Amino acid sequence: MATATLTTKGQITIPASVRVALGLASGDRVEFVQLEPGHFELVAATQPVASLKGMVGKPAKPVSLADMNAAIAKRGAASR
Repeated sequence: MATATLTTKGQITIPASVRVALGLASGDRVEFVQLEPGHFELVAATQPVASLKGMVGKPAKPVSLADMNAAIAKRGAASR
């Protein structure tokens, strides 16, 4: 099991074996995802935002700005 020590500044050095397993390089970002109280998962956040393109399909019919504004107003009124 790889371990790390927290510094007085709240920093840790991720052990080399963990960096290799996660495919991390200098400058990469990581996310800490809470699974349950006291248990976190370290996840490499290395995917570029462009990789999200195409995840959500196009609507069946185009939506006008007027339709969007009406939907926002309706939803806003319902939340009050």
